[in-house]
Amino acid sequence: MSINMISGGDGRPEVDDLEGENEWTQLARKHWAKSVKTRKVKPDVIKKEVWDVLENEGFQYRSLLILENLQLLENYLLPGYTETSTNYHVLLIALIATVKNRENLRVWDVFSDDGERFPSIFRRVLSLSLDTSLSVVIKTHILSFLISAFQSLDNGLIRKECAPLVSISIWQNLASEAARERRFEHHPQLKKAWRAAGKRYQSGDEDKQAKLRFDRAWLYSLLLDFVGRLQESGTENLVYCERFLEFLTDLESQLPTRRYVTTLIKDMNLLALVRLSSIFNGEENGLFRDLFVLLRHFVNFPIDDNTGTQHTKVQSYEEHCARLARLQRASLKNFKGKLTILALSNYAAMDKRAELEVLLEPLDDAELAELSDLLGFRTTYPPSAKVKVGRDLLLEILLSSHERRRTFRESMRDLSILPTEAALYEPTLLRNEYYNGSRSLAIPKLNLQYLSVGDFLWRSFVLYRCESFFEIRKNMEETIKRLQPQQAQLPNSVRFDGFSRMAIPISKPAIIEAAPPKVGRDRPAFVRAEIGLDVSRLAESVRREWETLRQDDVVYLLAVDPIDSSRDLTNGHAAHASSRDFGLRHLRAAEVEQVLDDDGRVIREIPGAETNGYTRKPRLRRLIVKLDTAAWKFDIERKVEGKPDVYESLNVVVRRKGRENNFNKTLETIRSLALSDIPVPDWLQEVFLGYGDPSSATYTNLPNSLNELDFRDTFLDWPHLVESLNDQAVEPNPGHDQDIKPPFVLEGITTTSTEPTRSSKKRRRDDSEVSQSVRKSIKVSTYQPPDNGPYAMDTPRVNKVRFTPTQVEAIMSGTQPGLTVIIGPPGTGKTDVATQIINNIYHDFPSQRTLLIAHSNQALNQLFQKITKLDIDERHLLRLGHGEEDLDTDVSYSKHGRVESFLDNRGPYLAEVSRLAADLGAPGAHGNSCETAGYFNSVYIIPAWSKFWDTANTAEVSTLDVTTSFPFHQYFSTAPQPLFPPEATKEQMLGIARGCQRHMNRIFTELEDIRPFEILRTSRDKANYLLIKEARIIAMTSTHAAIRRQEISNLGFHYDNVIMEEAAQITEIENFIPLALQNPKDGQLPLQRVVLCGDHLQNSPIVQNLAFRQFANLEQSLFLRFVRLGVPTINLDHQGRARPSIAELYKWRYPKLENLPNVLTAPEYLRANAGFRYEYQLIDVPDYKGKGEAQPTPHFFQNLGEAEYTAAIYQYMRLLGYPASKISILTTYAGQMALIRDVLGHRCAKNKLFGLPRIVTTVDKYQGEQNDYIILSLVRTSRVGYLRDIRRLTVALSRARLGLYVLGRRSVFETCYELREAFANLFQRPNKLSLTTGEMFPASRKLDDDVEATEMAGVEHLGQYVYEITKAKVESLKAGGKPLPAIEETPESLRMDVEDEGEGMVGEAMEDEEEEEPAEDIDGIV
Repeated sequence: MSINMISGGDGRPEVDDLEGENEWTQLARKHWAKSVKTRKVKPDVIKKEVWDVLENEGFQYRSLLILENLQLLENYLLPGYTETSTNYHVLLIALIATVKNRENLRVWDVFSDDGERFPSIFRRVLSLSLDTSLSVVIKTHILSFLISAFQSLDNGLIRKECAPLVSISIWQNLASEAARERRFEHHPQLKKAWRAAGKRYQSGDEDKQAKLRFDRAWLYSLLLDFVGRLQESGTENLVYCERFLEFLTDLESQLPTRRYVTTLIKDMNLLALVRLSSIFNGEENGLFRDLFVLLRHFVNFPIDDNTGTQHTKVQSYEEHCARLARLQRASLKNFKGKLTILALSNYAAMDKRAELEVLLEPLDDAELAELSDLLGFRTTYPPSAKVKVGRDLLLEILLSSHERRRTFRESMRDLSILPTEAALYEPTLLRNEYYNGSRSLAIPKLNLQYLSVGDFLWRSFVLYRCESFFEIRKNMEETIKRLQPQQAQLPNSVRFDGFSRMAIPISKPAIIEAAPPKVGRDRPAFVRAEIGLDVSRLAESVRREWETLRQDDVVYLLAVDPIDSSRDLTNGHAAHASSRDFGLRHLRAAEVEQVLDDDGRVIREIPGAETNGYTRKPRLRRLIVKLDTAAWKFDIERKVEGKPDVYESLNVVVRRKGRENNFNKTLETIRSLALSDIPVPDWLQEVFLGYGDPSSATYTNLPNSLNELDFRDTFLDWPHLVESLNDQAVEPNPGHDQDIKPPFVLEGITTTSTEPTRSSKKRRRDDSEVSQSVRKSIKVSTYQPPDNGPYAMDTPRVNKVRFTPTQVEAIMSGTQPGLTVIIGPPGTGKTDVATQIINNIYHDFPSQRTLLIAHSNQALNQLFQKITKLDIDERHLLRLGHGEEDLDTDVSYSKHGRVESFLDNRGPYLAEVSRLAADLGAPGAHGNSCETAGYFNSVYIIPAWSKFWDTANTAEVSTLDVTTSFPFHQYFSTAPQPLFPPEATKEQMLGIARGCQRHMNRIFTELEDIRPFEILRTSRDKANYLLIKEARIIAMTSTHAAIRRQEISNLGFHYDNVIMEEAAQITEIENFIPLALQNPKDGQLPLQRVVLCGDHLQNSPIVQNLAFRQFANLEQSLFLRFVRLGVPTINLDHQGRARPSIAELYKWRYPKLENLPNVLTAPEYLRANAGFRYEYQLIDVPDYKGKGEAQPTPHFFQNLGEAEYTAAIYQYMRLLGYPASKISILTTYAGQMALIRDVLGHRCAKNKLFGLPRIVTTVDKYQGEQNDYIILSLVRTSRVGYLRDIRRLTVALSRARLGLYVLGRRSVFETCYELREAFANLFQRPNKLSLTTGEMFPASRKLDDDVEATEMAGVEHLGQYVYEITKAKVESLKAGGKPLPAIEETPESLRMDVEDEGEGMVGEAMEDEEEEEPAEDIDGIV
C-alpha cells in the first residue's frame, strides 16, 4: 500500500472518467446518482465495493478524486450516516473530506448543513486516530483530516469539537503534580481553571465523564504513539511522522491551541526525543529535520502562553538567565564536587551547547538522571512510548533546555534577501516547487490567528522570500534555456546560440570599490562594480528597456555553462535538481546605481544625438551596480581558501520585469518592521492578531467615537435621510422645520451597549447570544453653507448619488474612528462609498490626512478620478507611483506634477494680487512673489476688511451703507453683476460680502502654501515637502507602499486614516504595510481609522506556486481573515450594474442582493440585445477539427474552437452595429487569451468593418472592470480546472451589464458539485447560440418579447452566416457609393498588447488550421 498519491497531469480524472463506464461511475449510477430514487446506504457496498477496492489499489489519489467528483460524500456517505454506521463508512467520510481540502474546496460547508451528525462523525474519527489496528496510511489520512479541522476554528461546528481536546484538562498527563504546581506558581489564575475542569468532571454523569477522560487523554495518547514511531523505518511511517510534526506546529502556531499544549510538549521532552530519533538522523530525511526546526521555532517562541504577550529581548534573556541560575543552584547544592566549575561560571561561558556539554561531563548516568529530576524534567515514560532513558537523552534534555537560542529576529537579520545559486536551489525551496498535497512542507502557514505582530511578520518574510526566490529561479531557467549555451572552441568558454530580450552576454564585471565595513558589521558597507553591455545588435525597443533600468533595480549576474543534454530530466527537472542541471554555475544579484553611455554620461541626461537627421546607433552601455555584500564576503573567503574566483566566471547579466522585481525592497520593509518591533494601534491590536471580541475595533465599541457628525452632501434631501435610517428614530432638532434641507448634522449616532462586552471565550461558547444595544434617537440639524465667493468657480461640487441605506451605514461607520469592513458585491458601488467617506473626513477633520491604497493602478486611478470630482481642493491631492500617468484627468497629481501645479498656479494668483493692489491704489510690486503678497495682505487687505466689518456689523447700518462701505467693488467687477442685488436683505448682503472675503482669503492662503516652493531649491526637497506638509489625501498602490516604506517613513510622513480599495485582492502583508508607513508616536501608531473595501467572494490575491497558495495560505488577505474571525461587516446589498436576469447568475453567492431602480427602469436594460434571442446564454462548443483543449506548454491552455467561436460572435455583433468599445472578451487562461488575440489580429484588426474589441484579457485581470457585453471563453474540455474555485467564476459572470455569452463544454461543468448553483440558470437555456434576424443595434424589441430564433449548429454555421452578412453589407456599401466605415479607435490604455504574449505558443495550437481563401474585399471572415 503506497502513501504516494498520484497528482496532476494524467492522474487527474477527466469528463470521461465521470461519465464513462468505469467501475466508479457504474457504482454511482447504481447507488447515489440523481436518478436513484432511494439512496439507502448498504454496509456491504461501502466495505466491498468501495473500501476494499481502494485499499487494494493503495488508495490511489485518482480514484479518490473520481469519487469526490461523483459526490460520494454529499449524496451517499453523509446523508446515510447513523450512529450504527461502520468504521469504514466513517473512514471514507474522512478520506473524501481530506481530498476536498487538498483540492482547496470548502470542505466544512458540506457538514454545516448537517450539524447534528457532525459531532458523532468527528468523535468517531478521533477514536479511529488512536486505533492501532489501522494501517499507517489510513492514520495519515485521518491526521490530515484533523489538521484541516484545527485550521478551521472559525467554524463554530469545528471549534466546539476541537476546543476540549487542547483545554487545561490535558495537564492531567504531566509527569507529576509538582510540574503542574510550578505552572500555577507563574500564573495563579490557571489554578482556578484547573479546579473548574475538575468540578465539571465530578459533576458529570458516567457518559460525560467518559467523554472528558477521552478528551484529556487523546492528544497525550497521540504523542506517545508518535514517540514510539520515531525509531521505526519505512516511507509510510516517515510520512506519518512528518504529518504529525505539521499537526503539532499548527497547534503551536495559534495561541488558543498552544496555551496548554506547549506545556505538555515540553513536559514530554518531545524536541529532545525527536532530535535523537533514527528518523531525524536519517541522511535522506531532510524534510523531517526541516519540520522539526519549524516546530522548535514555535515551541520556543518568546511569548507568555497565558496572557499572549510577546517577550521583549530583555525579558527573554532574563528568563534564559533564570534557567541557568536554577541549574547552577541545583549543581552547587547536590553535585558540588563534580559541578563546581559549572556552578561558578558566568552565564556567557555556559549557555552554548558545546561548553555546557563539557561542564556536565563529570556526571555519570545516574547523577544526570538525578539532576534532571531535581530540575523538574520527566525521566520516565509509559511502555507504549518505547523510550529508553539513557545518558544521550538526559544530556540532550539538559542541553536543549539551557542553551542560548537564537531569536526569530536574529534569524531574519542574518537571512540574505538577494539570491545566490545556493539559495535558489535549497532542498526546502525545491520541495515547495513539486508540492502536490501528498506530503507536508517545512514552511510556516498564515493562520486565522497569530502569536504576535512579530510572528506575523516573520511568517510573511519567510513565505515572501520563498515565493520570490521560486519566481527568480523560474525566470533564470527560462532565460538560460532561451540563450542556448553551447561549448565554444576555446577551452572553458561558452557561446550563446539563442537570444533573450531579458539577458545580455558580458565579460567579467570590473570591481571598482569595496568600502570598509560599518561599525559592528563583518561585511563591506558596499561593493561597487561596472558591467559593460554590448547593445549594438539589440533592437531599439529592447535597448530602451535596458537603458530605462532604474536606480535600485535588481539585475542578476550569471556564470552559465553548456547544458548537459544527456542528463535525464523528470517533467523538465532532474529528480534532485541543482543549478548545474540547468547550466547555472553561479548567480549573484546586484542593484543598479546608474546606466552610462559610451562616454560615461548618465543615460537619462543625454540629449538627442542626432546629426543631419541621422541618429548614431549606440554600441556600448555601462551598468554601475552595487553587489550583494554578503555574497561578496563569502566569495572572498572562498578565494582565500584557494577556490576559483566567482566573479571571473560571470558571463551573462539578466533583468526581470519591473513589477515582479520589487521583491528586495519589500523584503527589506518586512524585515525592518520586524526588527523595529512596530506596534499596531491599541484599539486594533487584538482584532488584528485574532483574539478577543471581533467587534471591539468598530466605532460603536470605541471610547473616542463621535456623537455628532456633519454628513454634508451624503444625503440629498430629508426623505433620503429618513429612508436611509429607517430603523432609527430621526427627528429635527428643536428650532428646525420638519422639512429641513441638507447639509445635515446628525447627533446621537453612536450605539450604547446595555451590558459590558463579554470575553471572547464566553462569546464563543454561545454564539447565539447577542449583546443587546439601544440606539439613541438621532437629532438632525442643518446650517446654511457658507458663500464661497461670487464666481462660478467658487461653487462647491456636491454629491449626486442617492446612497442606499447600507451604503449610508458604511459611510457613517467609515467616517467614525475605528475599523470598518465593507463587503461590496459586483456593481454595488463600493468605490462611491469609499469616495464619500474620504469627502466627509476631508471636510470634517481638516487637520487629518488620509492614505488611499489599492492593489492595482487601475483600481486606484478609478477611485482617484472620482475623488477629483468632489469638493476637494486639488492642491491637497497626491498620487504616488508610476500609475499616475494613466489618470484620465487634465491635471497631474504625481509629486512632481503637483509641484509644477503649485508653481503654475503662482502666476495667476500673483496677477490677482497685482490687480487687487492696482484697484486699491497701493504702490509697490505686491505681486512680485508670495512673500510680498503676504505682506500686502497683512498691511492692506486685512485692515480693509476689518474696517468694513466694523461698519457693517453696526445695528443701525442700512443695506445702502453696506454697499457703499464695501471696499472691493472695483476688484469684483469681473464677477456676475450686480454683486449686491438691490432687493437683497442686509443679512444676504453680509453673506455675499463674507463670500467675497473667502474668495480673497483663498488666494492668499494658496500663495502662502506656495511660498515654500519658492524657497526650496531642489525638486526633491519640494516633492518631499509636498508629501509631508501639503497633501491631505495621498494615493498609492500596495506595492509602492511596500517598496518605499522606509523612504517615506524616514521623511516624517504621518497620516491618520487608511482606506483600502480591493482589500480582498491584496496579500496580508501588503495589507499590513500601509498601516505602518509612519514611525510611531509615543510608542503608538497614530491611526484613527482603517476602512477596508472588497469582496472575499471574488478573486483572492494571485499566488502562482501551489505550495504557497494552498499549504501556506499565502493567498489569504487581511480582509478575508477579518471576515472569518467574525469582525462586523457592512454588506452592500443593491447592485446597479447588470440586468436583473444577469445578476441572477451570481446572486446565489449574495442572497440579500437586490436591484437598484435604474436597472429596472432604464431603457437600455429593458431593450433586448439586437440579433440575440437571449441576453445571456451558455453555448456548448464541441471539439473543433477533432480537438478540444490543448496545452502547448505546461499550464498554457488553449481551445481553438472556442477562440474561433469568440471571434465569430464578435464579428457578428460588429456587423449589427455594436460599438467595439462596448464589447470585452474574457477567458480563464492566458494561453487562450493569446490565441484569441492572434485570431482577432488575423481576422479583424485591419478590417474596417470590425476592428478590435475594447480589451481581450483574463478574468483575473478584469476584476473591478465592467462592460456592456462580455464574451467569455471557459477553455477546458477535459475537466473543470481552477474554475472549481467558485470565486473566479463569480468574477467572470459579473462583468457584463447587458449581455453575456459564455463558450464552454457543458458536460464538463454540469458534473461539478461546487458549480451547480452558478450554472443552474445557464443550463435552463438552449446549448446552441440562438440568433434573431432583421435587427440592428440598438434593438427596438423589448427583452421579454417573443421572437423567432435561429440556432447555430456550430462555429462553422455561425462563420458562414457572418460571411454572408458581411458580403451583403460590403455590396450594399459599394452600391450606395459609401466608403467602408473607419475602424473604431480603441483607447490606448485598453488596446491588446500582443508583443511577446504568444511567442512560440500560438503556432502549435494553430498549425493544422486550413484557412479558407477570403472573398474579394471581405478580409478576415471566418
